[in-house]
Amino acid sequence: MFKQTTRAALLFAAASLAAPALAQSVPQVAGTVTKVDASAEKITIRHAPIPNLDMGEMTMVFKAASPDLLKLVKPGDKISFTAERVNGQLSVTAITKAK
Repeated sequence: MFKQTTRAALLFAAASLAAPALAQSVPQVAGTVTKVDASAEKITIRHAPIPNLDMGEMTMVFKAASPDLLKLVKPGDKISFTAERVNGQLSVTAITKAK
């Protein structure tokens, strides 16, 4: 029993230490919203290179990780966002209007 408890505690500690490092590996990317399709939960963005996805500068459609993200922006808005592969789909996971 002690070994299991110790192993679980060590795994939890390792995961806790790794989480901030993983969060830092997803860069903020500059872009401009060209289209918002709330009914399909998709957003089209003209964006700078996205290093974590090995993607160059282009315009493309992303799935919104949350429909609420789409309420924050409209076409023409300059934004900063993060994009990741979620369940096999390229998804915007965070978005803010640029200042």
